[in-house]
Amino acid sequence: MSFTTRVKNEISNDYSNKNANLAELSAILRNSYHKEDNTLELVTENSTVCKHIYNLFKSIYNINVKTEIRKTKTNKNRIYIITINDKLDIILKDLNVLDEDNNYKDIPSSYLIASEDEKRAYLKGCFIVGGSINDPKTSMYHLEFKVDYLKEAKFLSNLLNEFYLNSKVITRDKGYMVYIKEAEKIGDFLRIIGASLAVMYYEDIRIYRDHKNMTNRLNNCEQANLEKSILTSNKQIEDINLIKEKLGLDAIDEKLKMVIDYRLKYPESCLEELSAIMSLETNKSITKSGLNHRLRKIKEIATRIRENENKS
Repeated sequence: MSFTTRVKNEISNDYSNKNANLAELSAILRNSYHKEDNTLELVTENSTVCKHIYNLFKSIYNINVKTEIRKTKTNKNRIYIITINDKLDIILKDLNVLDEDNNYKDIPSSYLIASEDEKRAYLKGCFIVGGSINDPKTSMYHLEFKVDYLKEAKFLSNLLNEFYLNSKVITRDKGYMVYIKEAEKIGDFLRIIGASLAVMYYEDIRIYRDHKNMTNRLNNCEQANLEKSILTSNKQIEDINLIKEKLGLDAIDEKLKMVIDYRLKYPESCLEELSAIMSLETNKSITKSGLNHRLRKIKEIATRIRENENKS
């Protein structure tokens, strides 16, 4: 069972007050219905969603609602068809699908979603019939709604953004897509539509993934720092060997000699480690910056040797 199906099953078992149910049913009809003559049909692949829509119509309008199960052409899946023949004009106008002149309404009237509960219910209805969400175990976070008309898509996006979800609209080959990419915003959306169990699952996985990614980033940084430290140490040893070969160590300051000895003795240690070792073994405090200063002096000597060789 996909994560989308789990979310839809959870929220389809929840009902609210009449006004919120009207807002939800309006969203469901506006995004999924097909009307021919005096018959209205809604099609879904989810039996729980089918039962939910059936119950909404029965409880609000007390009408005769028919359901039918059919197999798809491939016979792999079933589809559930909800058919309504009673009070179609009343229902479509009441739910803000048609206006008083029987023309399709681009967006519902503001009174239908006046309260926060009604807005949440409308978003719930949109998700039930046109939404999908990636399982947080996958490589990306993604929530989307498929919408037929641009005005409806913009209306839905604006409604989502009233809850600060940062949704966007793009054009698809058929219709439009309203989507959210940010992990935290998707979690917020699940809370908004009342998917409590899905929220717990989603947040557990998201936190685990974020922790794992952080650990990987830290490991990568540590590896990069180690490689940088080894590269720096190798260059310092090259300078030291050049000085020993061309100049000898007798002419070198005693403090620099001590640094040379410890660098050769601990070639893989970073500056911080090397300064700590030297301080411990010599009983003299040698800071990281002090050690770095002496190593720069050694580098300057090696650079002068190379410059003199190039001139000659």
